[in-house]
Amino acid sequence: MAQEFGLGRCIPALSERQVVMSKLMPAIVKSEPKAGVELRELPIPSIGHHDVLVKVKVTSICGTDLHIYNWDPWAQGRITPPLIPGHEFCGYVAAIGNEVTSVKEGDFVSAEMHIACGKCLQCRTGQAHICQHVKIIGIDRDGAFAGYVVIPESNIWQLDSAIPHEYASILDPLGNAVHTALSGDLAAKTVAITGCGPIGLFAIAVARACGAAQVFAIEVNEYRRNIARQMQADLILDPATQDVRAIVRDHTNGYGVDVLLEMAGHKDAVRLGFDILRTGGRVSLLGIPSRPLELDLARDIIFKGATVLGINGRKMFETWFQMTALLKAGKLDLHPVITGRLPFSDFSKGIELLNSGKASKILLYPDGVDSAF
Repeated sequence: MAQEFGLGRCIPALSERQVVMSKLMPAIVKSEPKAGVELRELPIPSIGHHDVLVKVKVTSICGTDLHIYNWDPWAQGRITPPLIPGHEFCGYVAAIGNEVTSVKEGDFVSAEMHIACGKCLQCRTGQAHICQHVKIIGIDRDGAFAGYVVIPESNIWQLDSAIPHEYASILDPLGNAVHTALSGDLAAKTVAITGCGPIGLFAIAVARACGAAQVFAIEVNEYRRNIARQMQADLILDPATQDVRAIVRDHTNGYGVDVLLEMAGHKDAVRLGFDILRTGGRVSLLGIPSRPLELDLARDIIFKGATVLGINGRKMFETWFQMTALLKAGKLDLHPVITGRLPFSDFSKGIELLNSGKASKILLYPDGVDSAF
């Protein structure tokens, strides 16, 4: 049974009792190479000796899922339907393979969705997060937009029950923010964040929690600027209407910021970020440009003596320990970033909101939103 979301129709989510009796689960499926997805009832997947079957409690929509839904050029070159997308989630262990030893049924978990090969130079030298043969759950194999998802034991991350479900479902993007922010010192530093999508907004919270002296949030979208204000950035700036360079220099004794966390990937944001960086400052680049861009290497990097870091994903598993510690300590208030909570049957509504720019992080509930509270 299937229903296309592209036409704005949907079917109710299955109840837990129905799932158990039928051995079926709801799943959002990219079934064909075109825009849209379908809500289907599929068999609950089987597991191997080293796998963990997780009953998904909450999952969330990522920008990557938006690309897949819209079937843009990136998705056309990367995705092979049929596929269940989704790589941000939390849930409870439903079953384990007979060689799994680190978790048991009922454990509260999330997962690192990048499966490293374990054999390449990067994996063998402590850089598994940039494995050259990585496979991503939700992109290269079925993901978490389903009632159940299969995860290799090595990728499971056991969670403290004190961490709210909502936060546990967004550890993937939060990890990107933590990795980007903590790739250098933040304490007593002035920090500029260019791009206030969910990861940029999370980075505001991380920078504040880690003792940044001032946090500048730079974003052209008014909706996102309003959330940055709720995240308590010190200055929220619109580069389309304000002289960001002058304002930043005025607030940093003419030096510029110590740290740039670049989350936008837009050529104008990247150039602006380097322009407001002080001599000897640090740049961490997470945003992905859609095409090559030009920089004045002599002025922006060489003569500035800038440290420039490319950030990809999360460190396995250093970043996971860092963000878990921050969450358990109650250092991060992420609620302003969560702007929608929907059942699977309203997936297309979430996509419409994200495409409109009037949403930030939207959570999805396989069993219905009310059951999560």
